Amino acid sequence: MDNYSAMLGNELFQKSYFKAHEKEFLELANKGQTPKALFIGCSDSRVLPDLMTNSAPGDLFVVRNIGNFVAPYKPDEDFHSTASAIEYAVSVLKVKSIIVCGHTKCGAIEAIYNKRCSRDPELVHTNTWLSLGESAKSQALLALGLEADKEALYRLTEKLSVISQLENLLTYPSVKSRIDRDEISIHGWVYDIQSGEIEYYDPEISQFVSLSSLKKES
Repeated sequence: MDNYSAMLGNELFQKSYFKAHEKEFLELANKGQTPKALFIGCSDSRVLPDLMTNSAPGDLFVVRNIGNFVAPYKPDEDFHSTASAIEYAVSVLKVKSIIVCGHTKCGAIEAIYNKRCSRDPELVHTNTWLSLGESAKSQALLALGLEADKEALYRLTEKLSVISQLENLLTYPSVKSRIDRDEISIHGWVYDIQSGEIEYYDPEISQFVSLSSLKKES
């Protein structure tokens, strides 16, 4: 997208969506944000948090990165972008839930298997970051075997990675303490980019289940 394309898009946004929701936008501008959830998603351009959840402006505090990974808590003063977003959302914005959302056809997950990033000197940071998915890869290979169909491996790894990132979330003292006090909940999702469906991880049965099943239970 160039500046001209962005100008046309912004004009349309101002005349349509912004105008229709002007009251809500002004309230957010004047009163500040009070999002309901922290959404940790993949940077993939096909993943659209607000659209796929039909969320209103101000509902989601969104952080996106390659592979929707969460690095374990590391109490130093280095630059930790995702960790900073987690801290701010939990300790300042007081969100009530954290969602880690993976998705199908994830390029980060496939890259863990093909090792292309490890061979490219221009992707040194990406290669290091992708190591956060190695645990999920190992579990998937153990479950399906080395000769398993690649697509089956990728789909399972995408789900196992979400679970792994939830485990990493629990290493953050601010998150763990609030979970222990029942002040916050964490959720693992996988978004199917081909159908638009979202599955959530149910720890009681150790499986991913369609969000639509919750409607049948209510």
